[in-house]
Amino acid sequence: MKRLNYMELSPKASQAMLALSKEVHALPLDKNMVDLVQIRASQLNGCLFCLDMHSKEAHLHDERPLRLYHLPAWRESSLFTEKERAALEWTELLTRPGVHGVTDEDYQKAREQFSEKELADLTFAVTTINAWNRLGVAFRATPGSMDQMMGLDRAGLK
Repeated sequence: MKRLNYMELSPKASQAMLALSKEVHALPLDKNMVDLVQIRASQLNGCLFCLDMHSKEAHLHDERPLRLYHLPAWRESSLFTEKERAALEWTELLTRPGVHGVTDEDYQKAREQFSEKELADLTFAVTTINAWNRLGVAFRATPGSMDQMMGLDRAGLK
């Protein structure tokens, strides 16, 4: 079933989301780590559009395919750095928070790997992909439909 086009129906809100995404992409975070965070949140949220998009971005950022294959089971994989593991843990905590939110222990674990600024930036990255995932799950944009406009067709993944 074809669903509504939220960007056309709510252009001001959509432009605000796009502006936030642009700001997040300009943050001084490691691009590969952000790709992993965006892919992992999209996996957890079941957003195929975003999963497709960010997997292609990761490919264009020269992410190793094996790391992407290991991402759903990152805790068991030796392919991720301690900082990436902390970012993935933070992503999962914010994407699927428990009834009591993020504990002091969880926060401290994240702070051991990230400066205050880095953790704030990472939290904006996680928050933004979660918001996009909610739109993607609600309205199911067709995966790959924006590839050419976004230059993702260069990834050569179909």
